[in-house]
Amino acid sequence: MRSSNVATLSSEKSKLVMRITQPTENMTEEEAEFNSLLDGLGPRFEEWWGTGLLPVDADLLPPKVPGYKTPFRLLPVGMRARLTNAEMTNMRKLAKALPCHFALGRNRNHQGLAVAVLKLWEKSLVAKIAVKRGIQNTNNKLMADELKMLTGGVLLLRNKYYIVIYRGKDFLPQSVAAALAERQEVTKQIQDVEERVRSNSVEAAPSGEDEGKALAGTLAEFYEAQARWGREISTEEREKMIEEASKAKTVRLVKRNEHKLAIAQAKKLRAERLLSKIETTMVPSGPDFDQETISEEERVMFRRVGLRMKAYLPLGIRGVFDGVIENMHLHWKHRELVKLISKQKTLAFVEDTAKLLEYESGGVLVAIERVPKGFALIYYRGKNYRRPISIRPRNLLTKAKALKRSVAMQRHEALSQHIFELEKNIEEMMKEMVRICF
Repeated sequence: MRSSNVATLSSEKSKLVMRITQPTENMTEEEAEFNSLLDGLGPRFEEWWGTGLLPVDADLLPPKVPGYKTPFRLLPVGMRARLTNAEMTNMRKLAKALPCHFALGRNRNHQGLAVAVLKLWEKSLVAKIAVKRGIQNTNNKLMADELKMLTGGVLLLRNKYYIVIYRGKDFLPQSVAAALAERQEVTKQIQDVEERVRSNSVEAAPSGEDEGKALAGTLAEFYEAQARWGREISTEEREKMIEEASKAKTVRLVKRNEHKLAIAQAKKLRAERLLSKIETTMVPSGPDFDQETISEEERVMFRRVGLRMKAYLPLGIRGVFDGVIENMHLHWKHRELVKLISKQKTLAFVEDTAKLLEYESGGVLVAIERVPKGFALIYYRGKNYRRPISIRPRNLLTKAKALKRSVAMQRHEALSQHIFELEKNIEEMMKEMVRICF
């Protein structure tokens, strides 16, 4: 039994050695270059479960590197630092086809891995890191956050299997970054020297004559000048100055309100033009003098049945348009009555709407009743009702134009109220100005 275990272990080791030391003659040129690149990054992960070349074991890299700093970065002029959605997608597609560079199972202390990643980025755009399997308490979020903080790269992908980090558009190789950092340090030193020389030349020693005097523009100097050359302001002059200031303030407010009034009147004129333009396309029908009538008993019965009906047509802010008449005829196809609910607040407006619906539909208005939802309009189709060929009348507004008309009417009403308030304010201010002057 013991000899069989030893034989099994020896066979596994021989397979592992054969896998690690596979002949480079069978590799392509790209694979050989990739293999040599990984050899320079660190020891390999021998228990790799995937296919292809063995990645670098990131857990064997040093957790701390003395004197490590986040690399110096410089974005080219006119280039955006962030990746677009298309660039992000292309980078992820590129990383999907690449083999893994590192295998990581440690959550923190990745300075050695960060150094290896920076070295890898000089030859590759992305670094692909596989999360080791079978290790407890691995947290890919902690891994990705620390690597992003140490390297300054852009996180492309993070899940429980892989972490892919892009080097960024502002990445610089180590030699170039060191040269630029040294150049910036020299420039900063030169600027500090120039600033020190400039400040020394500007500074002047205070003379003995100026000692004890107030500096120019201070409150003490103002009080001193006022005591020497100023004069006392009387109570009458002070009141006159206050009145003039109040008058000037009122004039400014009047001019501002007049400007607002002119703007509001121009907007109201535009709303009136739009409203008249829309209403020219609407040609409402007149009353039908040969309309069918119903008796009082029928009216009472139809009113009772109509109020009990659950189905109804809502009349919204658009008011009466061609779609409302079409729906009334569709209701009359199966019923003798149709009920409409109007949200209008004033009874006079509801009555005008009811008459317009009666003229356009050809039905008989049974009743106008107040209900919790608004006003209920009940119509009877008539005993001699025949469905028209076109149930959508051409002389009314469409749904879109009815909405435009409603918005224009609301705007006209609001502007009229605003103009009234502005005129009232201007009139009060003019009275106040007259009172101040006289």
